[in-house]
Amino acid sequence: MNAVPLKLLLVAGARPNFMKVAPIVEALRQRQKAGAQVSLKLVHTGQHYDALMSDAFFADLGIPQPDINLNVGSGSHAEQTARVMLHFEPVCLAERPDWVMVVGDVNSTLACALTAVKLHIAVAHVEAGLRSGDRGMPEEINRLCTDAVSDLLFTTDELADENLLRENIPPGRISRVGNTMIDTLYRNLARARALPLPEGVRPAEFAVLTLHRPRNVDSRDTLAGLMEAIVRISRRIRVLFPVHPRTRRNLEDFGLMAPLAANENLVLMPPLGYLAFLGLVCRAKMVLTDSGGIQEETTVLGIPCITMRENTERPITCTMGTNVLTGADPGRVESAASTVLGGAAPSGRVPHLWDGHAAERIADALLARGGWSPAHSTAEMLAG
Repeated sequence: MNAVPLKLLLVAGARPNFMKVAPIVEALRQRQKAGAQVSLKLVHTGQHYDALMSDAFFADLGIPQPDINLNVGSGSHAEQTARVMLHFEPVCLAERPDWVMVVGDVNSTLACALTAVKLHIAVAHVEAGLRSGDRGMPEEINRLCTDAVSDLLFTTDELADENLLRENIPPGRISRVGNTMIDTLYRNLARARALPLPEGVRPAEFAVLTLHRPRNVDSRDTLAGLMEAIVRISRRIRVLFPVHPRTRRNLEDFGLMAPLAANENLVLMPPLGYLAFLGLVCRAKMVLTDSGGIQEETTVLGIPCITMRENTERPITCTMGTNVLTGADPGRVESAASTVLGGAAPSGRVPHLWDGHAAERIADALLARGGWSPAHSTAEMLAG
């Protein structure tokens, strides 16, 4: 254990971040109890500020209330990133941490990493190295820039390692630890499975749908085509659809909501907390989504996943897991669903180190580094 007290700021900004930070908080708590000299403060940027999108996840996952809440709210990508930087800089100056740890690929991730590195504070990035190859996605830009300035890059799989090495990241800064999302899944799976399903819904006799990406929901033609495919799928299997606020607004504005609401086999639901949603996914016949983390969860659960995107930053879920990419083409979506319903669903394997212990490896690696200085990483970069 480190002899010099280590000071860490752990940043969460949006709903996907919360599932990733929960096991890290717990792992560091356990090491504090064992005598590790580490001080941890949790920073919530407030990028997602709706209770359904934020507070419920803290309650579900047993995360303590944040020590610091920046309350930045919504805005354009530039506005939100700038607000986080403006609000986070005084926190860094007041706290003077040894490390700022960021997770995922949202605007808060990039903003806090940039703020910290400009103040010569070491940055650790959890879920580093993921790449879709699509620079039209804001998240891809966030991933590339965050990894470029990070001092310690925690990866989920060998494909992420390879991406970073191709980008000339020194090997000594890369640490493959596994997937903290899967840590959270394993810790909560029994509780999720114990929750009641909606009335009249039986395990393995329903599909789960999520849809929220701007490319899929901001164009009336694209959204209408996808919903027509979903309606056809719902004639063969009941579809449970927790509707994202952005998607609901567009369905209403485009005049698409009424026929969906009248379809008894397409169940429109409000956004769900983590446990309630996991309780659906783990007992579903299949999942249709345009999300990221769900691709990983279904891979571990062995649930067929149809991802309505042309690419994914998590390709290992396709090469090893149960994930199939269809894009937003209604015919491809319907065909993939027919394959699953016909009994020919892809069988997958669980990637190495997706074993529920990623956060423990992160905590141990961070404590082993101690008060890592950005000057060290600069020298390492020049040498490597």
